[in-house]
Amino acid sequence: MLKRTLTASIITVLALGAATACSSNSGSSASSGSGGSGGTPTVKLMAGGLDKQIYLPYQLAENLGFYKKYGVKVELSTEQNGGVGAEEAMASGQVDMAGAWYNHTIEFQAKGKAVEDVVQLSGAPGEREMCTKKSGVTSAADFKGKTLGVTDLGSGTDTLTQFMAAKKGVKTGQFHRLAVGAGSTAVAALQNGKADCVMTTQPTVAAVEKKGVGTSAIDLATTDGAKAALGGPFPGASVLARTDWVNSHKDAVQKVVDALVATMHWINTHSAADIANKLPASYVQNQLVTKTDYIKALTEDKGQFLPDGIMPAGGPKTALATEKLVGSVTSSVDLGKTFTNEFALNANKKEGFTTTTTPAGANG
Repeated sequence: MLKRTLTASIITVLALGAATACSSNSGSSASSGSGGSGGTPTVKLMAGGLDKQIYLPYQLAENLGFYKKYGVKVELSTEQNGGVGAEEAMASGQVDMAGAWYNHTIEFQAKGKAVEDVVQLSGAPGEREMCTKKSGVTSAADFKGKTLGVTDLGSGTDTLTQFMAAKKGVKTGQFHRLAVGAGSTAVAALQNGKADCVMTTQPTVAAVEKKGVGTSAIDLATTDGAKAALGGPFPGASVLARTDWVNSHKDAVQKVVDALVATMHWINTHSAADIANKLPASYVQNQLVTKTDYIKALTEDKGQFLPDGIMPAGGPKTALATEKLVGSVTSSVDLGKTFTNEFALNANKKEGFTTTTTPAGANG
């Protein structure tokens, strides 16, 4: 899971903004989420850090009024440091949906749990390997003997770190992985010399650069960067749900996807400044970054977002390759059961949007 350490002020803001966050079993939302005669369905969605740029579409959809427009009430909540991860909360029924990376569906299937990705928001992890000048790291080939910061051991950043190293012939035992979280703790790890590099996302990347404690050595923040470093597009931010829940709440799922596909189209047709202006003030200006920093960073990394919510061809195969190479998955996986483009294709057709992403087939 992508555990992300939030600063105290951000936690406070998010806690207030997520007053409707899940605190009980999803049974109540499951019944209202059926989209039947009960009126507007309610869906609980927990994200792996609502204030992170890689996960901005979930809150943006709310602020643009798109959930309401498409007839669904989405109760957003966010992971807290040390708490349950979004994907685990979804799998256990605490929430209906998770805003998390696609690769978790592969991990769940390997454990015998049916979870699927119903809309794909990005074609890249949205991360950057930020390294100190002293580290001498310019690619994963230089990881040997280094201490590499990840958000948490076992997280998506941990998996990617090991995968990039393995592709360059560097074994996991030849470097040290350190959980540094994100935000101020990740910055401090570089500043205090505890880590040579940290894999992190915006706005932490901008803070590292502004403080002069590290620079981007490996780009996983854009689709092109992900292809170069990982060998293909890597599906990052998405919406995950249990397959049994999806099958019994298709109307509610479609409405959520309608809203998010409209959001992705809006992102694709608006500037980083326009996007920042629609987000909560605490997301774009805080102890880490100024609003100017945030907009500059989003302008650089906006290419990670897919314009139509469709799982890109080759994406599932790349994700599976990372899981297998680092040993997270050793059994066979039916990729066709880990994602669906049905809802996204319906949403684009409904709005008359022209799709540009080549859809992944059943084999990924």
